[in-house]
Amino acid sequence: MDSPIYIGLMSGTSVDGLDVCAVRFAGTNYEILAAESIPYPADLHDKLLNAHTLSALELAQLHVDFGVYCGREVRDFVKKHSICADYVASHGQTVFHTPQTGLTLQIGSGAHIAAECGISTICDFRTLDVAMGGQGAPLVPIGDELLFPEYDYCLNIGGFANVSTSVDGKRIAWDICPSNIVLNSFAQKLGYEFDKDGQLGRKGTVNEQILRKLNNLSYYASSAPKSLGREWVEQEILPILSQGKSLYDCLATYYEHCAMQIGKTLQGKDTKTLCTGGGVKNSLLMEKIAKYAQSQLVIPDEQVIDFKEALIFAYLGYLRVEGKPNCLATVTGARRDVCGGVVWHV
Repeated sequence: MDSPIYIGLMSGTSVDGLDVCAVRFAGTNYEILAAESIPYPADLHDKLLNAHTLSALELAQLHVDFGVYCGREVRDFVKKHSICADYVASHGQTVFHTPQTGLTLQIGSGAHIAAECGISTICDFRTLDVAMGGQGAPLVPIGDELLFPEYDYCLNIGGFANVSTSVDGKRIAWDICPSNIVLNSFAQKLGYEFDKDGQLGRKGTVNEQILRKLNNLSYYASSAPKSLGREWVEQEILPILSQGKSLYDCLATYYEHCAMQIGKTLQGKDTKTLCTGGGVKNSLLMEKIAKYAQSQLVIPDEQVIDFKEALIFAYLGYLRVEGKPNCLATVTGARRDVCGGVVWHV
């Protein structure tokens, strides 16, 4: 392949770090040239995690500072791997996402990314879809459909678990439920960054009453398109879990809830599901999902597990440069497909 090189940047709601993936595309064929996950410095991690609590001025400054940080990391990445990249496609860090009010905000200034690394940068992929009446999420299904066509379902377990699939020849997708955003928060209350292999969750007992309340939340009965944000977790999930007697029981109960919601989505004994995202590495969560799912769960190589979303954001950038739709109305509920993303040329 001699086509342009795109660098996808992904920072999820779990704020685990910055995923960087350099890719060449030729139509629906791709070649990953290099990929890294870069942990955030402690002070930046804390600011990003609490960005929604900042004042307007502080948030505006973090938007700039995070853009500068991303640009410098890209500059170091391309130098380290001897890559001559043509475009950066950045997801940014989601701070607010209430599409029902027309609002979605991902920080990480594209202008500053471009200025720091010297590479034209594409960012703000969600806003046009939201302005068109869509959810602005999930964004990866077009990549699922075109880059991974052999799977019936594409499941990603990050801060939120989301899935995409095709029904009657149309791609649809939705957020299933919160996942690592909840599991990590309880692990951190117990003094751990995350719950490795579900070791903390295994110590607890499922509270059946709380589990029923979680499963009866109205979101789960609504049909796609639909998406979730941190706000919904704080308003709906955490108040129910706060009724638990111990943090371990809260974790155990939430594992069961998360697995039930994901499992009941992945139905059909002759189907295959591509499983990616950090949650795939949690053995307790995957064991529980397998208990409820009919579909065959396929765990790919480490590079696809860790960097599929960054890979697809690079692809969204590729589609933006090619002037092709990169956000599907069948997924988001927008009035039409859009080609989203703001381009900062250098």
